[in-house]
Amino acid sequence: MTDLMLKYFRDKQQKAQAEKVYDTQCPFCSMQCKMQLIEQKIVSRKQYKTIGKDNPTSQGRLCIKGMNAHQHALHHERLKQPLMRVNDEFVPVSWETAIETISTKFNQLQSEYGKNALSVYGSASITNEEAYLLGKFARVALQTKYIDYNGRLCMASAATAANITFGLDRGFTNTINEIPETRVMILAGTNIADCQPTIIPYFEKAKENGSYIIAIDPRETSTTKLADLHLKIKPGSDIVLANGLLKIMIEKDLIDTKFITERTHDFDKVKAYLLSLDSNEIVSETGISLEELNQAATVFASEPSGMIFTARGIEQQINGTDTVRAFLNILLATGKIGKENSGYGAITGQGNGQGAREHGQKADQLPGYRSIENPADRKHIAEVWGIKEKDLPGKGVSAYEMFEQIEKDEIKSMFIMCSNPVVSNPNTNFVKKALEKLSFLVVVDLYMSETARLADIVLPTTSYLEDEGTMTNVEGRVMLREASFPVLGNAKHDWEILCEVANKLGKGQYFPYQSAEEIFEELRLASRGGKADYYGITYDRLRKENGVLWPCPTPEAQGTKRLFEQQFAHPDGKAKLALVKTESGQNKPQINERYPLYLTTGRVMSHYLTGEQTRKSSSLAARNVEAYIEIHPETAKKYGIEANKLVKVTSEKGWIIVRSQFSNTIRKDTIFIPFHWTENQNVNRLVGDSLDPHCKMPGFKMSAARISPVAY
Repeated sequence: MTDLMLKYFRDKQQKAQAEKVYDTQCPFCSMQCKMQLIEQKIVSRKQYKTIGKDNPTSQGRLCIKGMNAHQHALHHERLKQPLMRVNDEFVPVSWETAIETISTKFNQLQSEYGKNALSVYGSASITNEEAYLLGKFARVALQTKYIDYNGRLCMASAATAANITFGLDRGFTNTINEIPETRVMILAGTNIADCQPTIIPYFEKAKENGSYIIAIDPRETSTTKLADLHLKIKPGSDIVLANGLLKIMIEKDLIDTKFITERTHDFDKVKAYLLSLDSNEIVSETGISLEELNQAATVFASEPSGMIFTARGIEQQINGTDTVRAFLNILLATGKIGKENSGYGAITGQGNGQGAREHGQKADQLPGYRSIENPADRKHIAEVWGIKEKDLPGKGVSAYEMFEQIEKDEIKSMFIMCSNPVVSNPNTNFVKKALEKLSFLVVVDLYMSETARLADIVLPTTSYLEDEGTMTNVEGRVMLREASFPVLGNAKHDWEILCEVANKLGKGQYFPYQSAEEIFEELRLASRGGKADYYGITYDRLRKENGVLWPCPTPEAQGTKRLFEQQFAHPDGKAKLALVKTESGQNKPQINERYPLYLTTGRVMSHYLTGEQTRKSSSLAARNVEAYIEIHPETAKKYGIEANKLVKVTSEKGWIIVRSQFSNTIRKDTIFIPFHWTENQNVNRLVGDSLDPHCKMPGFKMSAARISPVAY
């Protein structure tokens, strides 16, 4: 062997020895793409890169956020030790001091004001194990009824609508692999190209196969460009549009009468109402021509298979539940559900938006999608937890309503885990004042977020690279996120923090876990027999099968690829159509002389939620350094707005200042602002506090606003 060859093999061996590979999953959207972090040591410096890993959902793909996720996890601003507010400054303290202080304050407040003086605010970005444990922590360790989570601001409308209509909510009723084979699709209020980029190849393949795509959005986006028909709807008129489409299908006799008769309730009531509607009024209210309405209705109803996908565009409204149900009426009336290549997909936003809403973080829920008001459900969970059923607290209130309870002096303290409500909630000026009013605030986070800055104690948690556990992705596939990266500093896993606080409160016997897998084993028992049944899923199975679709009631079950093939999840096996009247949600904001423009909000590809993580990534932050207002040039001219200049945007709730960005494709009566920024760029300052009566979703997608140029 020559010297040159020896050097080659020696260099290769040294490189391999200096390289470490960490299996993990992207911490961002609900695709939960599998990936690996490659750590290479070059001299005394380490450098990192992320590559995709094959899996059933994203098939090895990554988007720009996933490729750069490690930048925020390894950022120098990561919290690495507990901090306590002393004389209005944060000072480092030991874990013992932090936990002792929390225990003492919690006991004092409950002794003086009762058990419900404490509250818990959770997250849809934590693992199933931690979501499950957080619900148990609230109800067993704290014995409070006040727990809810930030998923209330994202997926609540779709979840509630699916539960009412079908009797079960699992995001996708079919697997993601059926998308390329369906003949027609409606994308209602979803910009998947920017929000879930790695799902787009499924839709592109569908296009190649001849599928017809109908997109509903007041803006032209990367997603609407994929569509064969873009319905540029007037904000807030989605129910009118859905009703109008079904009205045309009924009039043209394009419905599936056999399916309706055998598998649904209340169609006759819906039909009678829809036929009473005036087509010209539908056109006027939606801004969609009768020709386009006829085209969309005829194509969707005529094809042998079809799917409807919804997301925040139609869900984040104060009539969001009714809006989703109006679209589900179309699926049911055309028989396009419970069969191959036909079904419903709620495009979940947050990383564990599906799993986090299944296992007890919601005010009205217990693990396994059980109801906290159902005696049998309460009895089952009490037995698993080893407590008396009567000791389980009752139903609390939704996420935003907890801040109203603070204002009313009902809640005195809040424990916030991995969420930033002072930025993410509507009417954020009010939310900030409510948090400042608390007697004691504890925040668990990776960074000193806007919410953490208001806390009395901040506890450092671990990132997706360090924290093992399961996540449930957009199609209802439970996946095991491996995490072997060394924990940074003195941070602890969320579940460890909960166990230590519970132990100090004298409830350690209920929180004896030594690993995430031990928690999952209890979650399996708690979910057994429930709607979201994970009993047949184990860590071993997840490693071998790369994910399992729930419900999976036994270890021998294969997981459920397609829901509702024989019956729906209601006791009689039938789905419930909804008589959704046009005036549903009439208290939604209306444009007027003072506030003449529709304001809608959304995401950009390079950022996620409040931006607290993605703005720590230099590669992502450089793509969108600030918020902006997307506005039609003619509208801008009308109000004296110049291109690329600062604009003051005002609603009844407040004002912000953002930079103008002209677009010829947005409706002239509509402006768009992304929600990933804070302080004077936080668009949620402008959003009102009205809530959907069914699910308590705020109306992020429709506010009334005015604009004016900022004088220099």
